[in-house]
Amino acid sequence: MTDRPTQATPEVPTADVTLEAQRSQARRAVVAASIGNGLEWFDVIVYGAFAVTIAKLFFPTNDPTASLLLAFGSFGISFIMRPLGGILIGRYADRAGRKAGMLVSISLMFVGTLFIAFVPTAQMIGVAAAVILLLARLIQGFAAGGEFGTATAFLIEHAPNRRAFYASWQVATQGGAILLAGIFGFVLNNYLSQQALDSWGWRVPFIFALLIGPVGWYIRSKMEDTPEFLAMTPSPSPLRETLIDNGGRLLSIVGVVALGSVGVYIALFMPTYAIVNLGMPAAAAFVSTLVFGIVMSVGAPFVGMLADRVGPARLMIWAAIGTVLLAIPMFTLLRQSPVLVTIVIIELVLGILATLYFAPLPAIMSAMFPVQIRTTGLSLGYNVGVTVFGGFAPFILTFLIKTTGSLLVPGFYLAAIAALSLVSLVVARRVFQQR
Repeated sequence: MTDRPTQATPEVPTADVTLEAQRSQARRAVVAASIGNGLEWFDVIVYGAFAVTIAKLFFPTNDPTASLLLAFGSFGISFIMRPLGGILIGRYADRAGRKAGMLVSISLMFVGTLFIAFVPTAQMIGVAAAVILLLARLIQGFAAGGEFGTATAFLIEHAPNRRAFYASWQVATQGGAILLAGIFGFVLNNYLSQQALDSWGWRVPFIFALLIGPVGWYIRSKMEDTPEFLAMTPSPSPLRETLIDNGGRLLSIVGVVALGSVGVYIALFMPTYAIVNLGMPAAAAFVSTLVFGIVMSVGAPFVGMLADRVGPARLMIWAAIGTVLLAIPMFTLLRQSPVLVTIVIIELVLGILATLYFAPLPAIMSAMFPVQIRTTGLSLGYNVGVTVFGGFAPFILTFLIKTTGSLLVPGFYLAAIAALSLVSLVVARRVFQQR
């Protein structure tokens, strides 16, 4: 009796196994990074979306515009903390790890949200209400300052290839946060009485956000740090190396970030603009926000895939040119025809342009800095750009509309910022060889 030959099990090529493992890790990184990023943006956008209500409850004055300016002022002041958070959390992440930085940022964001969800109003405790609200926004601003840079580096460094695609999920989750905030705004404004909205309804989205924080922290705590971070030698002084050795790259990134930030905050400002300046119903204003959120959340990954093929900078340049050309005509049309169909069409166009520009942004930013200073460079460049150009945009726009009487102010502001970012992109391509 002869033994039957055993059939060898076909071996899977080692390279294929390694690549699939990297892709699996990258997909888990998307979840870990996105859930914290979504929490950050949801809290920011909900605050802006309910600014009219928050102004009445925490900054009551005889002039509704003054109250609104105070509410948007507290919104903008929190952005002053972003560069500081970017420096400290970014530096920490460049030395202790991306995972460690992300755990710090999501924990602080949870604390700030907790304050906002349960802070008493001015009617209950007087001026202390505004002080507590401002403190909560400052904590959130500090946390948000470290979130984008560490989460983006975490995503990019886990991606074996298609880095623009994986990084674009940062933008997709921001779109999802806008969409979710729009849903809360539409439902609460449409189905609650004004008394119910003022007494407890506005708190609902912040309480909802509290449920996200612990889940995000747990998921992040179970992730491994990135292979690139583990393989490199940390910089002894990431901040000095960023500012002195890479100052030109940093300045270029600040200019590039400007349009990405303003494009989103213009969308955030639209419900207030539609309600206060155009006299539109609140429900209709929030429907337009839903459109913007859908376009960004669904479209960002597809734009990321396209950016991997044609180059992030090239795609962003065309989006910036489109914004320069269309910004003023869009707001002219809205002023002439302030109806639901018009604002939905405009939010659709703004959403497409913002997604084409913003989705490739994390990829081009991460490519500008070496791994040992990546989170510091990303965090500082992003947060300076957001603070200078985006964070105070609702306040600036409200003030300029009040003082000039022109409802075209948002269009001129958006076009001007787009022109600035266009110049910065050209510099990034020609001087720093970004494609």
